[in-house]
Amino acid sequence: MQVFDNPVGPGSLWFDNLSTADGIPVAYDPQARAFLPMPPFCANRERIGCNWIAPEEGAFCRACEMTALAPDPTIDDAVANWATTEAAKRWAIDNLGRWQWFRPEDPGTRPVFHMLAEDGAPAPMGHAYGVVTISVAEADPIVRITRRQALGEPYRTMIGHMRHEIAHMLWWRLSLRDDFMDAFRAMFGDEREDYGEALQRHYHNGPPADWSQRFLTTYASAHPHEDWAETTAHLLHLTDISDSFVAAGMSSEALPAPGWNPYTETDSERLIHIAASLAVGINHVNRSMGLPDLYPFMLASATHQKLAFVHDWLRRGAQGL
Repeated sequence: MQVFDNPVGPGSLWFDNLSTADGIPVAYDPQARAFLPMPPFCANRERIGCNWIAPEEGAFCRACEMTALAPDPTIDDAVANWATTEAAKRWAIDNLGRWQWFRPEDPGTRPVFHMLAEDGAPAPMGHAYGVVTISVAEADPIVRITRRQALGEPYRTMIGHMRHEIAHMLWWRLSLRDDFMDAFRAMFGDEREDYGEALQRHYHNGPPADWSQRFLTTYASAHPHEDWAETTAHLLHLTDISDSFVAAGMSSEALPAPGWNPYTETDSERLIHIAASLAVGINHVNRSMGLPDLYPFMLASATHQKLAFVHDWLRRGAQGL
């Protein structure tokens, strides 16, 4: 993610800022990729802290407009968790906009979001025919960490959920292309395998013994759909790690040039190599503070190929689909 200029004075602004250091209200314009000091602001600004501009007074911003179902506000912490969830959604949507996905110049279908609160029982997460369903309860760190530990996962965040579920939606759009489907099946396998049976087998038997040589995560081994979604989420993780590293003004021998832009990089292998090198270094810094690794994953040769495949398709942009 970029670091942004302050439009009304010195200093910088971060992606989730609602005001400058001097207290002047600002809002983010995703089309210009810049902050503006004047309305119209998103209608959700006061309710959930959305900091994007709107097309007109009283309207929702581009990201909030994608939410067709908001969580039940009578459930404890639902609105606060929804606010955190929408912030993660804005981050993921803006990242994808760097490749022109879901921007006005993209004539294809946008994702529709159903945001669900939990009142006792866990709410489902998933994607079906363009609708992304997210449990906002996982914005609560205690809930999220408890589930991460129960599932034996090394990483679980709301931005991660957004990237994973939006990845399913991107596959749905790309699947309209015959050339994509042939290439996808050659790389990931035949997604026509029964999904429910595949998940049951995964949860009953666990991943194959050699999963780490072929997949990024154990869950990716369950079915080609999940392999695609996990790989796509990781491609977005790695690209944004690189972009944020450069934007923060940090340097590394791994970077090919000052001001290098990972979103315009056409060499998939170079992008993946640079991102992995940066992640290893940041992992080392995190350990100095007793914190978990930023990126606790190993990239095998097969996963490099899958990441490169995803990068090749995503960087082409929306392609009118």
